[in-house]
Amino acid sequence: MDLIATDASASDVSDKIKDALMAKAAARIDAFKPDVAATVFGDADYEEGEEVVDELQDEESTEEDE
Repeated sequence: MDLIATDASASDVSDKIKDALMAKAAARIDAFKPDVAATVFGDADYEEGEEVVDELQDEESTEEDE
């Protein structure tokens, strides 16, 4: 929002949006890695996976509120 308010170039705004989306996607991937690894190697704890999904849904709802 600050970039838009300061009349930054469209490419700068686009780059910042892409960076934010990539960071969010990377965080989601990192959150699921332990569960996927455990599942692949036969040591899955499904309760942990459900907690990760719940945490991500909570993050999404708080970001939408902003």
